[in-house]
Amino acid sequence: MGERRYPGRPIVGIGIVLWRDGKVALVRRGKPPRQGQWSLPGGAQRLGETVLEAAAREVREETGLDLADARIFDVVDLIERDEEGRIAYHYTLIEVTGRAVGGAGEAASDAAELAWFTPEEVAAMPLWKETRRVVGRAAELLGTGKTSPGAAGQS
Repeated sequence: MGERRYPGRPIVGIGIVLWRDGKVALVRRGKPPRQGQWSLPGGAQRLGETVLEAAAREVREETGLDLADARIFDVVDLIERDEEGRIAYHYTLIEVTGRAVGGAGEAASDAAELAWFTPEEVAAMPLWKETRRVVGRAAELLGTGKTSPGAAGQS
């Protein structure tokens, strides 16, 4: 893959709103951009990989869990400039939502920590505004309001 910092073109990334028992998984980022901040699991799509394959791989790599009932629901632009105004990072993020299945889950790969939050907790956290927005939108799309998205039949 080409350079992520100061890229020649946007990089396609995948963000996953991963649900378990009415809560959303957030990972503390171990690498830039937004290193040390809470974020949705996700990462760059690889050549030859579909969006949903990339989402499943990223969930496995960052949480040790499997992704079920995945669907694409939004697209977000992440563009960060350096002090001189040059584009340091440019990601086109395809947002996917689905259920976590498998064990308890744990932070892995470039995720430093994994935790689960209600949509209301996410809305009140000091996160990137797009992270808060897409979690809210995923909850609305699932028709959850304040109930548990996909709670029935979760492992």
